[in-house]
Amino acid sequence: MTVTQTVLRIRVINPTISNEWNEEMASFLDDPGIILEPVALDYGTASIESRVDDELAVPGIIEQAILAEQSGADGVVVNCMDDPGLHAAREAVRIPVSAPGEAGMHLASMLGHRFAIVTTSEEDIPMVEELIARNGLSDSAGPVRALGLPVLELVTDPGATLDAFVAASAAAVFEDGAGVIIPGCSLLSSMAGIAARMLAERGAAVPVLNPLLVAIRQIETMIRLGVTHSRRSYPPPVAKPLEWHDPSMELGPRLESGRT
Repeated sequence: MTVTQTVLRIRVINPTISNEWNEEMASFLDDPGIILEPVALDYGTASIESRVDDELAVPGIIEQAILAEQSGADGVVVNCMDDPGLHAAREAVRIPVSAPGEAGMHLASMLGHRFAIVTTSEEDIPMVEELIARNGLSDSAGPVRALGLPVLELVTDPGATLDAFVAASAAAVFEDGAGVIIPGCSLLSSMAGIAARMLAERGAAVPVLNPLLVAIRQIETMIRLGVTHSRRSYPPPVAKPLEWHDPSMELGPRLESGRT
């Protein structure tokens, strides 16, 4: 007997104004059971590297999550390790919403006694530390390591970025006792496989997660299990007047409905 599996549509929200990665993201996952629908924001910044960048992205993330649900998407992934707008988006929609930071860290905590996040610049470290604490995982995390590179320079010299990532990861393993490595930026996610092999060659054979892939697979699992976030934990916004930059978006009526 042949079992037919429903094809899932997962909207991947890039919380920046860059459409540069949309085509690559559409083919990121080789899985006939999942269609990835990448979108960028109409308003915001070119990268997420500060709390200001985070907060500027949140209105657009909420908007795109609602549009995803209205279009019939089965789930949403916010494609940033800082998880901007994750909890707000869960309040706004009923379809499952995930993000690489939360999903990656919780999986890492199950795969090893201590994980390390290797992020981009030194300036990003306080935000990563806050993310770890917010998820209740401070006891499972080692010191956050940084490459000393801003986000937009990660792709300037991919080879040098990979070498820097592997070096920082090796230090996290040998000096900090990390048993699992998490790239601290979505642009580093694609390096996970080759970085794991390079670390093994250095005697540091530990899992290196692709946190974006973890978030996508988490959403897939939630959808196929038929579960989503709790309305007791993520209640819909209280009805109130709302003005939005695009009157046709129906953001106000959707939020004001107080639906369950």
